[in-house]
Amino acid sequence: MAAYERSLPPPPRDYARGPPAFDRLQRGGPGGYSGPQTAAPVPPMAPAGPPAPVAPPIDREKTCPLLLRVFPSVNGHHRLEDYQTRGQEPGGEVQVYTWPDASLRELTDLVKEVKSEARRTTARFEFAFVYPDRRGRNVLRQVGLTHSTRPGDDDLKTLRDLNFQTGDFLDVAIY
Repeated sequence: MAAYERSLPPPPRDYARGPPAFDRLQRGGPGGYSGPQTAAPVPPMAPAGPPAPVAPPIDREKTCPLLLRVFPSVNGHHRLEDYQTRGQEPGGEVQVYTWPDASLRELTDLVKEVKSEARRTTARFEFAFVYPDRRGRNVLRQVGLTHSTRPGDDDLKTLRDLNFQTGDFLDVAIY
Protein backbone atom coordinates (compact mmCIF):
# COMPACT_ATOMS: atom_id res chain seq x y z
CA MET A 1 0.00 0.00 0.00
CA ALA A 2 1.42 3.39 -0.91
CA ALA A 3 2.15 5.98 1.76
CA TYR A 4 -0.41 8.44 0.45
CA GLU A 5 -3.17 5.81 0.56
CA ARG A 6 -2.51 5.09 4.23
CA SER A 7 -2.73 8.77 5.12
CA LEU A 8 -6.30 9.20 3.85
CA PRO A 9 -9.05 8.81 6.47
CA PRO A 10 -11.71 6.20 5.73
CA PRO A 11 -15.03 7.52 4.38
CA PRO A 12 -17.76 8.06 6.99
CA ARG A 13 -20.17 5.15 7.34
CA ASP A 14 -23.29 7.29 7.03
CA TYR A 15 -22.31 8.24 3.47
CA ALA A 16 -22.92 4.73 2.19
CA ARG A 17 -25.87 5.87 0.08
CA GLY A 18 -24.37 9.23 -0.88
CA PRO A 19 -24.08 12.57 0.89
CA PRO A 20 -26.79 13.49 3.41
CA ALA A 21 -28.42 16.04 1.10
CA PHE A 22 -28.91 13.40 -1.58
CA ASP A 23 -30.23 10.94 1.01
CA ARG A 24 -32.70 13.57 2.20
CA LEU A 25 -33.87 14.15 -1.37
CA GLN A 26 -34.53 10.45 -1.81
CA ARG A 27 -36.47 10.16 1.44
CA GLY A 28 -38.48 13.33 0.92
CA GLY A 29 -37.08 14.85 4.11
CA PRO A 30 -37.39 18.51 5.10
CA GLY A 31 -36.96 20.63 2.00
CA GLY A 32 -36.45 17.50 -0.04
CA TYR A 33 -38.22 16.00 -3.00
CA SER A 34 -41.34 14.08 -2.08
CA GLY A 35 -41.65 12.14 -5.35
CA PRO A 36 -40.46 8.59 -5.99
CA GLN A 37 -38.38 7.12 -3.20
CA THR A 38 -35.54 5.88 -5.41
CA ALA A 39 -33.36 7.81 -7.77
CA ALA A 40 -33.50 6.79 -11.41
CA PRO A 41 -30.40 4.88 -12.43
CA VAL A 42 -28.04 6.83 -14.61
CA PRO A 43 -27.57 5.03 -17.92
CA PRO A 44 -23.94 4.20 -18.62
CA MET A 45 -22.18 6.08 -21.36
CA ALA A 46 -22.55 3.95 -24.43
CA PRO A 47 -19.52 3.67 -26.65
CA ALA A 48 -19.89 4.98 -30.15
CA GLY A 49 -21.55 2.24 -32.15
CA PRO A 50 -20.80 1.16 -35.65
CA PRO A 51 -21.44 3.69 -38.40
CA ALA A 52 -24.93 3.93 -39.82
CA PRO A 53 -25.63 1.26 -42.42
CA VAL A 54 -25.00 2.32 -45.98
CA ALA A 55 -28.09 2.22 -48.18
CA PRO A 56 -27.93 -0.39 -50.92
CA PRO A 57 -26.86 0.98 -54.30
CA ILE A 58 -29.55 1.71 -56.84
CA ASP A 59 -29.48 -0.25 -60.09
CA ARG A 60 -29.87 2.60 -62.55
CA GLU A 61 -30.70 0.16 -65.35
CA LYS A 62 -33.76 -1.23 -63.55
CA THR A 63 -34.88 1.71 -61.39
CA CYS A 64 -36.99 4.49 -62.85
CA PRO A 65 -35.40 7.94 -62.39
CA LEU A 66 -37.17 10.84 -60.70
CA LEU A 67 -37.68 14.34 -62.06
CA LEU A 68 -35.53 16.87 -60.24
CA ARG A 69 -36.44 20.49 -60.91
CA VAL A 70 -33.26 22.57 -60.56
CA PHE A 71 -33.30 26.37 -60.37
CA PRO A 72 -29.78 27.76 -60.81
CA SER A 73 -29.15 31.41 -59.96
CA VAL A 74 -26.02 33.55 -60.16
CA ASN A 75 -24.90 35.46 -57.01
CA GLY A 76 -27.43 34.00 -54.56
CA HIS A 77 -30.45 31.83 -54.02
CA HIS A 78 -33.88 32.71 -55.33
CA ARG A 79 -36.27 34.30 -52.86
CA LEU A 80 -38.86 32.04 -51.23
CA GLU A 81 -41.59 34.27 -52.68
CA ASP A 82 -40.45 33.16 -56.15
CA TYR A 83 -41.67 29.64 -55.33
CA GLN A 84 -44.96 30.70 -53.73
CA THR A 85 -47.27 29.98 -56.69
CA ARG A 86 -47.13 26.63 -58.46
CA GLY A 87 -46.59 27.08 -62.16
CA GLN A 88 -44.86 30.45 -61.63
CA GLU A 89 -41.50 29.24 -60.34
CA PRO A 90 -38.32 31.20 -61.15
CA GLY A 91 -37.07 31.23 -64.74
CA GLY A 92 -34.07 29.29 -65.95
CA GLU A 93 -35.35 25.95 -64.67
CA VAL A 94 -33.36 22.86 -65.59
CA GLN A 95 -35.26 19.57 -65.48
CA VAL A 96 -33.03 16.63 -64.67
CA TYR A 97 -34.00 12.98 -64.57
CA THR A 98 -31.83 11.36 -61.93
CA TRP A 99 -31.83 8.83 -59.08
CA PRO A 100 -31.83 9.24 -55.30
CA ASP A 101 -28.19 8.17 -55.18
CA ALA A 102 -27.06 11.11 -57.35
CA SER A 103 -24.30 13.05 -55.62
CA LEU A 104 -23.91 16.81 -55.40
CA ARG A 105 -20.82 16.44 -57.64
CA GLU A 106 -22.98 14.84 -60.36
CA LEU A 107 -25.50 17.66 -60.06
CA THR A 108 -22.70 20.24 -60.18
CA ASP A 109 -21.49 18.77 -63.46
CA LEU A 110 -25.02 18.83 -64.90
CA VAL A 111 -25.47 22.50 -63.97
CA LYS A 112 -22.07 23.30 -65.52
CA GLU A 113 -23.33 21.90 -68.83
CA VAL A 114 -26.21 24.38 -69.05
CA LYS A 115 -24.93 27.52 -67.26
CA SER A 116 -21.88 29.25 -68.69
CA GLU A 117 -21.24 31.13 -65.41
CA ALA A 118 -20.85 27.77 -63.68
CA ARG A 119 -17.92 26.76 -65.87
CA ARG A 120 -15.51 29.26 -64.31
CA THR A 121 -12.69 27.53 -62.45
CA THR A 122 -13.47 29.59 -59.34
CA ALA A 123 -17.23 28.93 -59.37
CA ARG A 124 -18.81 27.80 -56.11
CA PHE A 125 -22.22 26.09 -55.87
CA GLU A 126 -24.50 26.28 -52.84
CA PHE A 127 -27.33 23.74 -52.91
CA ALA A 128 -30.63 24.16 -51.07
CA PHE A 129 -33.91 22.24 -51.06
CA VAL A 130 -37.15 24.20 -51.32
CA TYR A 131 -40.21 22.38 -50.00
CA PRO A 132 -43.46 23.15 -48.15
CA ASP A 133 -43.48 22.76 -44.38
CA ARG A 134 -46.42 21.41 -42.36
CA ARG A 135 -48.25 24.74 -42.60
CA GLY A 136 -47.85 24.87 -46.38
CA ARG A 137 -45.21 27.62 -46.35
CA ASN A 138 -42.08 27.07 -48.39
CA VAL A 139 -38.80 26.44 -46.59
CA LEU A 140 -35.31 26.82 -48.06
CA ARG A 141 -32.85 24.41 -46.41
CA GLN A 142 -29.13 24.60 -47.21
CA VAL A 143 -27.79 21.13 -47.96
CA GLY A 144 -24.28 21.45 -49.38
CA LEU A 145 -21.51 23.34 -51.11
CA THR A 146 -19.32 22.27 -54.03
CA HIS A 147 -16.68 23.91 -56.19
CA SER A 148 -16.44 23.85 -59.95
CA THR A 149 -13.02 22.24 -60.21
CA ARG A 150 -11.69 21.17 -56.83
CA PRO A 151 -13.04 18.38 -54.61
CA GLY A 152 -14.85 19.25 -51.40
CA ASP A 153 -16.45 17.74 -48.32
CA ASP A 154 -19.99 17.72 -49.73
CA ASP A 155 -19.20 16.25 -53.16
CA LEU A 156 -20.21 12.70 -52.22
CA LYS A 157 -23.44 13.59 -50.40
CA THR A 158 -26.38 12.04 -52.22
CA LEU A 159 -29.96 13.21 -52.50
CA ARG A 160 -30.94 10.25 -50.33
CA ASP A 161 -28.36 11.21 -47.67
CA LEU A 162 -29.80 14.72 -47.61
CA ASN A 163 -33.40 13.47 -47.18
CA PHE A 164 -34.58 14.68 -50.57
CA GLN A 165 -38.21 13.85 -51.29
CA THR A 166 -39.74 13.66 -54.75
CA GLY A 167 -41.39 16.99 -55.47
CA ASP A 168 -38.81 19.14 -53.68
CA PHE A 169 -37.08 21.83 -55.73
CA LEU A 170 -33.30 22.19 -55.85
CA ASP A 171 -32.16 25.81 -55.71
CA VAL A 172 -28.52 26.27 -56.74
CA ALA A 173 -26.69 29.52 -56.04
CA ILE A 174 -23.62 30.00 -58.24
CA TYR A 175 -20.96 32.41 -56.96
